[in-house]
Amino acid sequence: MAQSQTDRSDRANRRYTKRAMAVPLLEEKRELELARRWREESDEGALHEMTTAYMRLVISMATRFRNYGLPHSDLVQEGNVGLMQAAARFDPDRGVRFSTYAGWWIRASIQDYILRNWSIVRTGTTASHKTLFFNLRRLRALIDNGANASLSSQDRIFIAEKLGVGVDDVATMEARLAAGDRSLNAKAGELQGDENALEWQDLLVDERPLPEESAAESHDSQRRSEWIENALTVLNDRELKIIKARQLQEETVTLEALGRELGISKERVRQIEHAALAKLRTELTQMVNDPSEVGLVPL
Repeated sequence: MAQSQTDRSDRANRRYTKRAMAVPLLEEKRELELARRWREESDEGALHEMTTAYMRLVISMATRFRNYGLPHSDLVQEGNVGLMQAAARFDPDRGVRFSTYAGWWIRASIQDYILRNWSIVRTGTTASHKTLFFNLRRLRALIDNGANASLSSQDRIFIAEKLGVGVDDVATMEARLAAGDRSLNAKAGELQGDENALEWQDLLVDERPLPEESAAESHDSQRRSEWIENALTVLNDRELKIIKARQLQEETVTLEALGRELGISKERVRQIEHAALAKLRTELTQMVNDPSEVGLVPL
């Protein structure tokens, strides 16, 4: 039954390809006429004639990407999606042939489909990775270092310069293409037949802090805030303003800026800050053993 369905599918694909290749390409004048009728009048007949004439582009492009392990018929379907997107966006007044414009959309649609389905793990998440995914094999063939040989540092530099990507990106994609998908539930090591053997997911390291560590850090941070808030009550208004601007903000205000605001020299601001920090340290010494735990800069 399965073989019969496969045979029927293959015959249908061959008939589709034969019909698509039999449709003649459009003359430039006819192409522009159809494009304007579709764009200005939403003439679906014009859209059908225009896209049917260029389905051979879809088949040709899908054939170029047949070595990625995906059914050719699926690639053709995705290419047809790109062809329709091109027809929806094509502007006949820009002086570009529809075949040229559609070729980009067809290729992009097929490539996106391959990246989504080549692996259950998402591949090509950046523009550099996408470029490497579709060109690394070709450039490796030029280098001729063996199908299974690792790239040397000079090879990676050569590929990076050829494609305009980073050397680290080349190394990342090389490793990704060389490694197959593996279930996290698969048994690890030599004990794959042992039901009690660890799974790969058991070996993953969680780098987040433990709940106890997070709770302790939150408690310590709250306690430090309370210490500082209580110690700040010993400062006068000017000292408090300077300490907040210089010690308690993410973006530190300069001595010169504070001097202009307070109408004093920047040296005088520095002196006030120094004296205020000394007062705070005296106050904090009465609360904690080590005032440096609070985070104030040393005197």
